[in-house]
Amino acid sequence: MRLTFDTNILVYAADADAGERHIAAADLVRRAVGADCVLTLQTLSELFNVTTRKLRLAARDAASLVNRLRDVFPVHPADEAALDDAMAAIQRETLAFWDAMLWATAQQAGCRIILTEDFQDGCRLGAVTFLNPFLSRNRKRLESVLPAGE
Repeated sequence: MRLTFDTNILVYAADADAGERHIAAADLVRRAVGADCVLTLQTLSELFNVTTRKLRLAARDAASLVNRLRDVFPVHPADEAALDDAMAAIQRETLAFWDAMLWATAQQAGCRIILTEDFQDGCRLGAVTFLNPFLSRNRKRLESVLPAGE
């Protein structure tokens, strides 16, 4: 089952000061390597922005982080159809614009799950379910899409 990450999960994976969230998020990203996982161009752009602005990484270090992710995951950009879907979703749902763009782009890429802590856990929009990977009740579902491995 194809999935993607929201920016917040990637930021936690990069932020060693995020404690348990860092450990859990880094493990999720590691487990996603080789799985049916894509990243959106929007998420990578937001990751660069957050890591340079809030985490105060040097731009070259943030770029290196983004490039390492690009090396292991396919990247799906937004297009005009995603913009149309996002605007339509905003008219039907209570979504912020960039959240709607993430959803529309992920759906277009064939994702069935977005791992995030920013949406209502278990909420389904179109073919995509928003799943909070930090909630213990989601452990079995996560294991089915991202096996723990060895």
